[in-house]
Amino acid sequence: MESQITTIAVLGAGTMGRGIAHASALAGLATHLYDPFPAALKQAESTIHRNLAKGVEIKKVDPERAERAISCLHFHDELAGAVAAADLIIEAVPEDMGLKLRTFQEVVRSCPQHALLASNTSALSITEMAAATGRPERFAGMHFFNPVHVMKLIELVRGLATSAETLEALRAVGERLGKEVVVVNEAPGFVTTRINALIGNEAFRMLQEGVASAEDIDKALKLGLNHPMGPFELVDLVGLDVRLSILEFLHRTLGEAYRPNQILVQHVRAGRLGRKVGRGVYCYGEAGERLR
Repeated sequence: MESQITTIAVLGAGTMGRGIAHASALAGLATHLYDPFPAALKQAESTIHRNLAKGVEIKKVDPERAERAISCLHFHDELAGAVAAADLIIEAVPEDMGLKLRTFQEVVRSCPQHALLASNTSALSITEMAAATGRPERFAGMHFFNPVHVMKLIELVRGLATSAETLEALRAVGERLGKEVVVVNEAPGFVTTRINALIGNEAFRMLQEGVASAEDIDKALKLGLNHPMGPFELVDLVGLDVRLSILEFLHRTLGEAYRPNQILVQHVRAGRLGRKVGRGVYCYGEAGERLR
């Protein structure tokens, strides 16, 4: 089945969608990135080109490979055109179940019958989304990590009806993208999101209790536990609104250990959503650099 996957459609040109499109194109796959907003597509195209150029500059990407990747990219503001010839469709729209269900219901009206379907959700039910497509055996989760062109992991999530053939094909695609793949049975938050949500929520609780400053909590986890980023640096990168939405879902499904900390709630209410708006736990300049 994997040998037939030569064309991938990615739905959503936000941080994750454009990162997945970057990885797909760099692997030499025809890549169709869809977003209903032309401005989002333009920004995605600019970001992918900039990241490819940076890869060439630091000698991580061969110049000819970068040029081939650019030629593999196609941008669409109509969903039907993006998925019409796709062998694999990866959804990366915001973490709202209603939006995801509507998106997949529209996808199956336009995509080939043989196409595999995947969601990049970090917490929501793969089985529920799969049921909405009428093709649950051809559906799985493919949870990528930010920044996608750098991070090596994909959580491949098995829904109730996901077939072994679908998992095998998606594992092979992940490996072609240069990723390591772990297979997870569907559960709220899968593996990484479930653990990371607890760490991040506890970090906010320690901040609220005055245990240490945000900077020192981040430094402690990086130097003492060998985390590549501190919990506050990470939540600013992911988006505080995204983290709050995930915690609210995990609180409903897994209980009180995941009740969102009040400081996180207040930051979101104040519009302090992280790097994407220039202010989260920390403040950021126009180029995304952290301000002291």
